Amino acid sequence: MESPHLPIEIISYILSYLHVTDRKEASLVCRSWYEASQDHQFQKNATFKFHVSTSSLDFIRALARRPRCGLVISHLDGSSLSRQVLLEVGLHLGPHLDSLALPGSSITESSLLGLLPHLTGLRKLDLHGLDSLFMSGAFLSRQEHRRQVENALRNLEELDLSDLRYLSDLSFNRLTSCTPRLRGLALAGCHIAFEFDPYRGSPVGSGSSALVSLRNLLSLLQKQACTLHSLDLSRTSITPESLRSIAQVPGLRLEDLSLRGCKELTDYSIEILCKHQNGLKTLDLGACTELTSRTVLAVSSELKELQSLTLSQDWKITDKGLTELMALPCLRTLDLSECLHVSGTDLVKGLSCPQPRAQLQALSLRNCSYIRDTVMFSLTQLLGSNLRKLDLTSCVYLTDLSVHAIANYLPALQVLRLGWCKEISDWGLLGMVEPTKNCEPRDKEDDKGPSFTRTFGNMGFFQPPSLPFHEKPRPVTDEDLGAFRDQEGASLLALRGLQELDLSACSKLTDTSITQVLRFPDLQRLSLSMLPEISDDSLVSVALHCRNLTSLALNLCPQISDQGMARALPLLHRLQHLFLACCDAVTNETLSIIALHCDRLRTLDVSMCKDISVHQVDLLQSRLPFLEKVQCRFANGTDFTMVL
Repeated sequence: MESPHLPIEIISYILSYLHVTDRKEASLVCRSWYEASQDHQFQKNATFKFHVSTSSLDFIRALARRPRCGLVISHLDGSSLSRQVLLEVGLHLGPHLDSLALPGSSITESSLLGLLPHLTGLRKLDLHGLDSLFMSGAFLSRQEHRRQVENALRNLEELDLSDLRYLSDLSFNRLTSCTPRLRGLALAGCHIAFEFDPYRGSPVGSGSSALVSLRNLLSLLQKQACTLHSLDLSRTSITPESLRSIAQVPGLRLEDLSLRGCKELTDYSIEILCKHQNGLKTLDLGACTELTSRTVLAVSSELKELQSLTLSQDWKITDKGLTELMALPCLRTLDLSECLHVSGTDLVKGLSCPQPRAQLQALSLRNCSYIRDTVMFSLTQLLGSNLRKLDLTSCVYLTDLSVHAIANYLPALQVLRLGWCKEISDWGLLGMVEPTKNCEPRDKEDDKGPSFTRTFGNMGFFQPPSLPFHEKPRPVTDEDLGAFRDQEGASLLALRGLQELDLSACSKLTDTSITQVLRFPDLQRLSLSMLPEISDDSLVSVALHCRNLTSLALNLCPQISDQGMARALPLLHRLQHLFLACCDAVTNETLSIIALHCDRLRTLDVSMCKDISVHQVDLLQSRLPFLEKVQCRFANGTDFTMVL
């Protein structure tokens, strides 16, 4: 049906409010809607991901009508089909291609050299893990090839060479000589010799044919110091002395630096880094296990423009220095996950100070087991409407009081992770206070001391005290639900813009709160794994009220059955990732339902589902063209893992 009375511009404006997948379906309604969906505003930064197949040839030709786009092509190899795909990309998309990534591929040098000269508009090239290109050491060894590639890549801005085992000084120099205007370089996981060359048994020099040397890297940084602003050396063996050499390269002004997993770095080397590279905006020091709070103080005093800081898995870091860190006015993202000695008290002190102070939009305190309700109550009030992402996974001492604070003071929250917070119950999600079981003080005379047992299993023969997580909260009654519907605010329903929610292993949650509270129209990712008390009622309620879900995890939910899946899946048209491991009540019938209603599914996990057969999994894979990964280990009692 055509809509002749509406101009294309008006239809495009209306379509701009739709999710990209819905806009794609709307474009199939009629010609005018299709033309409106091709508006330039929808084509910006579009990246298309696909694996090599015969159908991808027609898809590439169809992309030629677009002005600019990016490609992620997987599973390329030395076959004739792969060569044909690359030939079509160069022929139809060459000058219009913005970015190119080839993950999980094993292509030949000749195939890539036949493509690169056509990509004259390329801005980003990702060769991550493509060992087949550099194994021989002859990549770009011919002068004519280098000349052709240099003409094409002279405007390349980002180059990713991460995890290349065979990258050497020779091949590195040949490639980077063709890219004179790099803004970003990634060498994460590469074998870089910073001090000692293990192949020569001597101090590292330049011109190695087996690995990349520090001298060679420094030479590149000196040549491109004016343009290079982003550097990734994560998971390398960089030493403190080498980092100081890089930080002091004349003219180098880095904005983004990643050193994740560089375990030899010390506080002193980070102090030198902060002093000489004080324009850093993003700094990742995760898993640098030798760093202490001295690093935090150095960052706080020198990096006044810092916007994002990652200190995850830096186990020696304590609260010291976090007060000063909160005085950085530009700081927006802070990751303190698995900093086991952080209690959050200094974060509260820093955020309580007068302006200027950090305006955090993302905060991760995952596995910070010293975090308590009192700290969360203060943090939520201080962070207020700025915070968009909060990760409290495995903060095991948090209770319903923290959930109340989050619901009251963080209205703009989009991502909330509360997995493994086992003290959270229905009362917390409903925003209600559980009635006190016994408010009367215990009479001192009734305290007869520790009780003895008849077994020898306990130390000293004493009866051990009951632990808090063994106590079950009082069930919520219909009368309580009536009070919940009459109350204002406080419940998780107040987070209307929530897009991701993780409640995994919050084992006290039941259908009562899930059916009443999980009503988020924009929710895309939800995890309810390891909730033994929820049933099909929760699943159906979620499907009814959260129809934008793209990922749903229900692992180890024994009450979820085929009947619930039959009622829920027809409502979840956008579902792409479904996890049902160890759901014993799920059978082959669920696979048939998935085949009918989940045509966009890309990931499925049915591991250890005893009534699902491998034959039905194979049949499902043949019916769903976008299904990339299926996990069915121990399905139907068979130890079988299939990854597509």
